[in-house]
Amino acid sequence: MERLQKKIANNSSYSRRKAEELILDGNVKVNGVTITELGTKVSDSDEITINNKVLYKEEKVYYLLNKPKGTVSTCSDEKDRRTVVDIIKEKENSNVYPVGRLDFNTTGLLILTNDGELANFLMHPRNKINKTYVAKVKGTTNKQDILSLENGVIIDGQKTSPAKVQILKLNSKSDIAKVSLTIYEGRNHQVKKMFESIGGKVLELKRSDYGFLTTEGLKVGDFRRLTIKEVKKLYGLSK
Repeated sequence: MERLQKKIANNSSYSRRKAEELILDGNVKVNGVTITELGTKVSDSDEITINNKVLYKEEKVYYLLNKPKGTVSTCSDEKDRRTVVDIIKEKENSNVYPVGRLDFNTTGLLILTNDGELANFLMHPRNKINKTYVAKVKGTTNKQDILSLENGVIIDGQKTSPAKVQILKLNSKSDIAKVSLTIYEGRNHQVKKMFESIGGKVLELKRSDYGFLTTEGLKVGDFRRLTIKEVKKLYGLSK
């Protein structure tokens, strides 16, 4: 379900503010009923008309991108840097946006879609959808550090939820470890801040898994469409 004014803005040339004006002025109908209340929820199956013209329904598309370094997880960038949406549009004529964000130099799995309902489900922490990151970390990574990360650490004045942590490789001489970290939250720079809280510094970071999805078989910078089966399974995860 999605707010009516957002649905109109996402599927037309109207801005969110203009969509709200249209609703308040009584120019919008849902399934033949005039709606004048902002915040009314609608689904993809509802027929929306504006001034008696049916709102165009854009085909829902879903992509899995293996994000490369040096790209921005936004639709546009004021510094004119390459965005993840640019990567999709170089080969596909689709109006999509990223589900969540990966930092500028973080690589790995990123979902892009124009399905606002699914995006909201996937990003909301209450649905507890696991995301796994593989980090190259400089600094002490011992059993106590692992236990701290698993139990939750304080970042930005708030304790993180329990995590799953595994040391994949450890070089005692260089004090550098390769660590797998699974979380379901998506706070700003969370993984880097979690390691900083135990005295570590993230040198490289990749998201390898999102729920059941992985980047296996997908080169860095490449993407593919999700299958119908995968999309349905994602909706199942969100519930």
